[in-house]
Order: sequence, then C-alpha cells, then structure tokens
Amino acid sequence: MTSIRIVDLEKRFGEVIALSDVNLSIEKGEFFTLLGPSGCGKTTLLRTIAGFHRQDKGEVWLGEERVDELPAHRRDTGMVFQNYAVFPHLTVFQNVAYGLQVRKLPKPEIERRVSAALKTVHLEGYEKRTPDQLSGGQQQRVGLARAMAIEPRVLLFDEPLSNLDAKLRVEMRDEIRAVQKQLGITAVYVTHDQEEALVISDRIAVVSGGRVQQVGAPWDIYKDPENLFVASFVGKVNLIAAELGEAAGPGFRMARAGSLQLRVPAPEGFDGSTVTLAFRPEDAVEDPQAEAGNLVSGKVLRTSFLGTVAGIVAECGGSTLIVDRHHPRAGDIPAPGSTIRLSLPTEGLMLFDPVDGARLRPAMPGRTAGGAG
Repeated sequence: MTSIRIVDLEKRFGEVIALSDVNLSIEKGEFFTLLGPSGCGKTTLLRTIAGFHRQDKGEVWLGEERVDELPAHRRDTGMVFQNYAVFPHLTVFQNVAYGLQVRKLPKPEIERRVSAALKTVHLEGYEKRTPDQLSGGQQQRVGLARAMAIEPRVLLFDEPLSNLDAKLRVEMRDEIRAVQKQLGITAVYVTHDQEEALVISDRIAVVSGGRVQQVGAPWDIYKDPENLFVASFVGKVNLIAAELGEAAGPGFRMARAGSLQLRVPAPEGFDGSTVTLAFRPEDAVEDPQAEAGNLVSGKVLRTSFLGTVAGIVAECGGSTLIVDRHHPRAGDIPAPGSTIRLSLPTEGLMLFDPVDGARLRPAMPGRTAGGAG
C-alpha cells in the first residue's frame, strides 16, 4: 500500500488556471474521492497524479518517492477510464495481459496475474471473448482487471461509471469498493455524482474552481460543510437570506426572513447582520408538537414521489422550502394548496456568510449548527 501526497500543486492551460494551491494527503489503503462539477479540475488533478499532465508548480509524492519527473509508465499507477478503453480487436485475456506484456513479464507470471485479476472481478470463463460480446458493465470489469493485473501502487478511477445505466452503476460501485478493500490498495476516484461519492468513499475532497473546498469523511462533508458551495453541491439544501436580530438565550439569536422568525445558533466573531441560513430537507419535522421550537406553516406548492421519499415544496413566510417525507404511505402526500406545519430544530440549522460563503460557526463551546458534535 502506498500513500499519496500533493504539495502546493498548480496547473495551467494557457491563461486558464485549472488547479491552484492544492494540498492533499491520502493515506495508505484509503478510498479517496475527488468530487465536483464538470470543469472544476478534479480530472486534471487525477491525470497529474498519473503523469499524463505535468504540473506547473508543486510536488507529487507516491509513498516516499517524489514522482514529478517520472513519465506516466514509470509511476506504477493503474488507471480505469470512463470509456472502458478496452481494445476491441483483443480478447478479454489479451486486454488484461496487455500491460504485463509491455513490461515483458514471463508468460507463466502473465497467466497467473491475468487469472487472478479476472477472478477478482468475476470474469472467469470470459478469457476468449471479445469486447463486442460483453455488456458495458463487463467491459468496465475488464478495464478494472487490466489496471489491477500490473499490481500498481495506486488505482486511479476517472469517472468509471458515468457511461452505465443507473442500476449497473450501483452494482459496479459496490463491486469496485469491495475489490479495493479486498486488495487493500490506495484508490483515488473522480466523480461528479454526490451519492456515489458518499457511498463509496473513506474520505472526499470537494473541488470547485481548481481549489479544494473541503476534505472529510462523507458524514462530515454532508452534515458539517465548511462553506456554502459544499453545502449546496453535496445533497439538497434549503437556503434562506435572513437578518440576525436580538439574542435569544445563551448562544442563540433570532433570525428573520420575511415573516419567518427563527431561533438560530449565534455565530462567533461575525459582525455582519445578513446571513444565509441553510438546512437539509430531512431535518424539518412535520406536524410538530405545540412546544417544538421554530414552528412555521405554509402552503404546499407541489410534490414529487421518488419511491422511498416524497419531496414537498412549500411556501412558508415568503420563503420556498423543500421538505423530505420518508417512507410515504398511500394517500399520505399532501395535495397542492394544502397547509403544512413544520418545526426547524436549531441543531439542523447552519449559517453562512453571504459574501464569501464561509461557514459561520456557533459561539457556544460544544455546540455546532451542522449536527456534528
């Protein structure tokens, strides 16, 4: 197993800054995901680690070896591509053996490694088939087996599931995770799919505009975002422009948005009055008890049924809010125009600076606004 260290990395394409001030430490055996929208720099970073791009500044370390000057084929990494990248004129065996033959390994060693790799991805018996006789998922397994067969120091995944249908994506992401843990190999995985990143990763780096916005475990990225971009990109979130008002008990203040008046954690060291208030749709409590805090009511505008979740969009006090109702029953989804009553618990409320998007942390020690203690 090999660790990866990125130090002060910068990459330009002409006048365009693709990566800026990137610093990352990836542990041995870790499944580490680069998550972000298209064009954010995540694939550029992955390809820089692999050696397909040469950075303009900074360092790339694999274990104790600095690999900046090494060409891609000498960095000992395995890459799984988005478009499978299998050779259509070669059999499954020949595809998986390709990298080993380039390295001029003995024939018995090639056969051993190919057999082991195909067994790992459940393709025993497919050795003589050609790619046109395989499904998309099977072709991606061939790509994974080929990357594994060279026994690389690290595995790199460049959006490997984006060409698969939804059901197969779920199956393959679970399989990739299982294979990575079985081998104990360090993996870096690029995706724009938030759910995929949350499910598959040990840790996630959220990337935007060529910069790393936050690094953390999936729970922390979702429940305790560092800034407004992370909060809004990873999962659904309600965002409300609000004005901070008077104190509302130790560690709390009132916040007003239209006719809504909410008790929120008081931000520490913040001199402004306008904040962006945020909460996840699942943190709203429907039909609360009378003594519950932050009671609001409103009119249902529309609903959507997603199987295990019903999404409710409601107008409350001049703000449009999204609420998730889990495990809805028949006839249980409110009709447009009906009234909905909600409680917005303070522990689910997060505050952000509307100017720079920075998270505004609560002042009281031991209390956080994002649910992480």
